[in-house]
Amino acid sequence: MGIRAKITSGFLILAAMLLVAGAWSIYELKNIGISAQNILDENYKSIDAAKVMIEALEREDSAVLLLLLGKRDEGRDILKAADENFQKAMEIARGNITLPGEQNYVDAVDKAYAAYRKLWQPYTGTGYRGDLNLYFQQVNHTFLNVKTAVSELMNLNHKAMYQTASQVEARAHRATMPGIIAIASAFIFAVIFSFLINLYVISPIVQLTAGIRTFLDRGFFPDVRAEGKDEIAELVSSVEQLTMKTKP
Repeated sequence: MGIRAKITSGFLILAAMLLVAGAWSIYELKNIGISAQNILDENYKSIDAAKVMIEALEREDSAVLLLLLGKRDEGRDILKAADENFQKAMEIARGNITLPGEQNYVDAVDKAYAAYRKLWQPYTGTGYRGDLNLYFQQVNHTFLNVKTAVSELMNLNHKAMYQTASQVEARAHRATMPGIIAIASAFIFAVIFSFLINLYVISPIVQLTAGIRTFLDRGFFPDVRAEGKDEIAELVSSVEQLTMKTKP
């Protein structure tokens, strides 16, 4: 193999190593970004729905108290709007079940809210007279049960987001490994390549230069070793033949 081919192949191998490592890292990072974004979007959608449900529950609780205080129209309007908001958010939560066991949390919210809604519906009647003692004994307790169930659903998705962030960090660390391996491999290859260039190119040229000087100063050409059968070896052989012909 000639010198040009040796040097070119060395640089091509080095470039190929860096190209493969770079492509691998880009592929891993791209997959991390896509998968993490999808998971976070799903978790955020459930968390946002849970926040809407909690806000709706608090408005419902206030509306029930307004009904008990005799403010029928205002209480009914707030209760109707809050119930609609809760039902919409509940539909989002039902359609966004992505975590193991999340279905059980959604079912718990649905069951608790059905019990809560059953208790406050009589309060919307025209002739109903509220009893604050009954509210604190039954309605408020059921309201707190629903709120707790929604909070548990929210916490489940919060934990999933935290776990996703931890997984992204771990995968990002793994994605950098090809680059580190490529750098280490490139360094080792560069050392080996430098040694080979020195062995097959630099050293023979230095010896050849010293041999020519010796021939010019003393009239004899020393033995110069050139490994391989490339241009350097041909040059050394040609110089040896030239010195043989020019000897007095």
